[in-house]
Amino acid sequence: MDIRSILSMFRHIAIVGLSDKPDRPSHGVARYLMQAGYLICPVNPMIDEVLGMRCWPSISAIPEQQRKLVEIVVIFRKPADVPPVVDEAIAAGARVVWMQLGITNARAAEKARRAGLEVVENRCIAVEHQRIGL
Repeated sequence: MDIRSILSMFRHIAIVGLSDKPDRPSHGVARYLMQAGYLICPVNPMIDEVLGMRCWPSISAIPEQQRKLVEIVVIFRKPADVPPVVDEAIAAGARVVWMQLGITNARAAEKARRAGLEVVENRCIAVEHQRIGL
């Protein structure tokens, strides 16, 4: 599945590592995606609320009914921190794991692919959305 299809088909996004600091890339990306009509589920164990929404400490902590809606898991974490996020994305039934610009983890990406998820690495979801012109 190509990036255009991913961004056209899926509307529910968990953002892991979303910061409450407006100058952080994750904050700007989340704000952009919300303005573009995507439904965001913030994930960060260090904060309680961001962009007017409750922030969950992990994907598995999201209430089941909401967690089942998550289609894309966008990761703003260090590459070494990606594997457990991928495990949670798989367990939640996500369709896509998206590692933001500068983030790659070959082992986690392969595990996600073997589980049937689409994988995007080292790309900014907001930049790709703008590039495609959706």
